[in-house]
Amino acid sequence: MPDGNFLSKEKMVKAAKQMLQPEFQAVLQAMLKHMPHNKDYLVENVVKPFILSDDDYKKIMDVMLDSFNQGLGKETNAKAAVKMFPTYVRSVPDGTETGKVLALDLGGTNFRILLISLDGQEVNMESKIFLIPQAIMTGTGEQLFDHIAECIHKFMKDHDLLFHKIPLGFTFSFPCRQEGLNKAILTHWTKGFKCAGVEGHDIVQLLHEAIERRGDIDVNCLAVINDTVGALMSCAHEDRKCAVGLILGTGTNACYIETLENTELWDGDTDEPHQVMINTEWGALGNDGSLDFIMTDYDKQVDKHSINAGQQIYEKMISGMYMGEIARLVIEKLRKAKLLFNGKGSEELSERGRFYTKYVSEIESDGDDSSFKCTKQVFAELNLTKYTDEDCRIVQYVCSLVSTRAAYLASAGIATLLNKMNRPEVTIGVDGSLYRFHPHFHDLMEEKIRQLVKPGIKFKLMLSHDGSGKGAAIVTAVANRLALEKEQKLNAKNGIPNGE
Repeated sequence: MPDGNFLSKEKMVKAAKQMLQPEFQAVLQAMLKHMPHNKDYLVENVVKPFILSDDDYKKIMDVMLDSFNQGLGKETNAKAAVKMFPTYVRSVPDGTETGKVLALDLGGTNFRILLISLDGQEVNMESKIFLIPQAIMTGTGEQLFDHIAECIHKFMKDHDLLFHKIPLGFTFSFPCRQEGLNKAILTHWTKGFKCAGVEGHDIVQLLHEAIERRGDIDVNCLAVINDTVGALMSCAHEDRKCAVGLILGTGTNACYIETLENTELWDGDTDEPHQVMINTEWGALGNDGSLDFIMTDYDKQVDKHSINAGQQIYEKMISGMYMGEIARLVIEKLRKAKLLFNGKGSEELSERGRFYTKYVSEIESDGDDSSFKCTKQVFAELNLTKYTDEDCRIVQYVCSLVSTRAAYLASAGIATLLNKMNRPEVTIGVDGSLYRFHPHFHDLMEEKIRQLVKPGIKFKLMLSHDGSGKGAAIVTAVANRLALEKEQKLNAKNGIPNGE
């Protein structure tokens, strides 16, 4: 016997025909007008993949911890997605560092030379920017390092340092395999550089050879660092509890202080301190498919059209290079569904990469401003002329979801490091344009890290100032101090008075 609620085929056809009648459609439209959240519901369906649960973030932390441990393990490192490179930086400053240090910051067509004078907590910096001509960028390695040595000479002459022996720290922002504090092998050039005879070679040795060819300056490069270590060390000079460095800019990466016992790839000495800073290279998390469970269709599109598809999956969900494009893809989907701009867009909005990440920060800076001043300015730049306040609100909401997910994902990474280190109190030195200029990133991170760390662990996020300059100088000053302390201990052991 059929269920009482069962409709025969004939009755269903008759009901469908009735629903198509103008009278029924008029009633339906009237009902929808009294459901103000109907459009919101449809928008929510499009953006809900960005709203992750607490369980999702805890699972991400489990994935991260497993990846970190694989990277640290001797047997598992080769296949690990996250490489956990030892940086050979062993100690944060203790405040006794004094003297003058040169810092060299090379990462593009311009490079900086800085003179940093340290006297306890006092730091004085003077710097000059030099240009690297296109012909040198694509010439030989000898030409490049001779040009750098020439610029160092000019800088030292201007600061009356030609007759002084001075240590140098080098921030070299190209992919390197570090084999010692002052030994880094360039794996490949990026950013338009293609100097012959440098890839596969130690950049410090090439710099020293160029200095020796001149014979008129006495400079010794004691340390090569990356920007995460620079951020950590720059903050540690003011706050001794700083033990994590974080970059949130065009890309993302982090470093932290690990015990030598847990660093199975360590090949240096085992003297005090029994620790080393680890460059996690955490942007590569997920390259092995471990983050597929949170990847949205938008993330997959961004990855597909990137120059390194299948690589840097975690970074692509967080960093400034990709955030604007993720937001643009969502906005375009809503527009095509006629949930934005009445379905009408612009050539600029439909262009890949044209919705810059700075737009996300600018739109969110409107906050509760009902005039949507910044949002409307962005729309003007995108040649969007017909929009409502509701459109402004929806675009603002999309941007907030994309950036909040980014902040929370970065927070999951930091919380994983804090839990792993298990120190009672840690300061995190943070640098990068995304963190620096986004109106809510700091607050979002503080809120999420607090939820995810073990009870009792205290933390503080601290903006790093000039990690690539000041940080490199401080690493060099610390290396100089440790070398002197080691020499003094050795002299004392052998009965040699210090200073001889």
